[in-house]
Amino acid sequence: MPEDTRRRVALVTGAGSGIGRACAVALARAGYAVALAGRRRDALEGTAAMAPDALVCPADVGDPAAVHALFARVREEFGRLDVLFNNAGRGAPGVPMEDLTFEQWDAVVRVNLTGAFLCAQEAIRMMKAQTPRGGRIINNGSISAYVPRPNSAPYTATKHAITGLTKSISLDGRAWDIACSQIDIGNAATDLTERMTAGVPQANGSIAAEPRMDVRHVAEAVVYMANLPLDVNVQFMTVMATRMPFIGRG
Repeated sequence: MPEDTRRRVALVTGAGSGIGRACAVALARAGYAVALAGRRRDALEGTAAMAPDALVCPADVGDPAAVHALFARVREEFGRLDVLFNNAGRGAPGVPMEDLTFEQWDAVVRVNLTGAFLCAQEAIRMMKAQTPRGGRIINNGSISAYVPRPNSAPYTATKHAITGLTKSISLDGRAWDIACSQIDIGNAATDLTERMTAGVPQANGSIAAEPRMDVRHVAEAVVYMANLPLDVNVQFMTVMATRMPFIGRG
């Protein structure tokens, strides 16, 4: 059979900063055509300046209509989708669970879980219908998909749920050559984790600074997962700063 020389297409959500930006740039440099999704156009344009030929696609992943329009634009621009990196996420204030408002809970669930579901649903529809068929969905879990931090119920609950979503997609996608992976990341050095260098609450009630790792290691891991042939899958991968509290959580 002739070699398939088409350019592969990736869509990254939450691509305006942090892990999403690093992974989008790495995928672009690895030869992918990359669509950048996120709520803030200016942040996405900042990523696009680092990623050759990236497509800026402002979208709220918690809005079904916005997600449908996002994938329609990717289909119109590129004709297919090979990799979805479900990365968009948010947290809630670190307060006792009984003090959280419903709105704070709902905002986290809407982005972290519903957004991942909506994007995966649209990706599956595209991947089943395209030729060649299939593709890969990579979900951004977290160390919190295994063990919680103090006062993190909404974030922890959604990340545990992402693990179930990953397993369901993996099972249901098999017949259509759709692979699904989860990357669980601990303390990548981004603006979001800057506060950890000054000290954050630990499980024993203390405040301690936590080590971080260069976010490029996460990006390299995502590119590795994306580049695998569809008959091979990294089901779960944990990438973390070696000395961060995880095993035992401190």
